[in-house]
Amino acid sequence: MELQGRKIAILVSPRGTEEPEFTKPRQVIEDAGGVVTVVSFESGMARAANNDLDEGGCYPIDQILEDVTADDFDALVVPGGSVGADRLRGNDQAVSLARAFFAQEKLAALICHAPWLLVEADVLDGRTLTSYATLKSDIENAGGRWVGEEIVVDGLITNLDPKNLPAFCA
Repeated sequence: MELQGRKIAILVSPRGTEEPEFTKPRQVIEDAGGVVTVVSFESGMARAANNDLDEGGCYPIDQILEDVTADDFDALVVPGGSVGADRLRGNDQAVSLARAFFAQEKLAALICHAPWLLVEADVLDGRTLTSYATLKSDIENAGGRWVGEEIVVDGLITNLDPKNLPAFCA
C-alpha cells in the first residue's frame, strides 16, 4: 500500500500501549507521507509502557472512538503491549471499529498482543496470523490459524513480537 496521503488510524489504549510498537510504525507511516490519527477511548494523553511494566512517554490522543468510523481511514494499525491490548479488547467501541475495518476489507496491521482485539471482534475465522506466542490458543479458539513466523500477511498484517518491528515497519 502506497502511504502518501493515506489516512491511517493508530488505535491505542490510554495506558499500557507498548511504546516502540506505537512510535516506530507511526514514524515510518509519517516518513512515507501517511497522515496518522491517534485514536483511543479516552481523550487527552496516552501513557505508553515499555516491557509492559516500565512507564513510557506520553503522547497526544487526536480523536476518541465515539467520533470516528472506519470510513474515516484507509488503514488501521494497532500496537501491542499486553496491558494496552487487553484494555482495547475490553472496550466495545474499539472492538466495533476493528470489526468495521474487516467488514470494509480495509488493511489492518497488528503488533504482538494486538490480535486479542481481533479475537474479541470475531473476525479471525480461516485467517492465518502471528502474534506473541501466548495468544496462540486464543487465536485458534477464535477460528484463526496461528504460526510462529516473524510477519504474516493474510488479509491483514501481523507481527510476532517487538524484536520483529523492523520487518513489520518495512
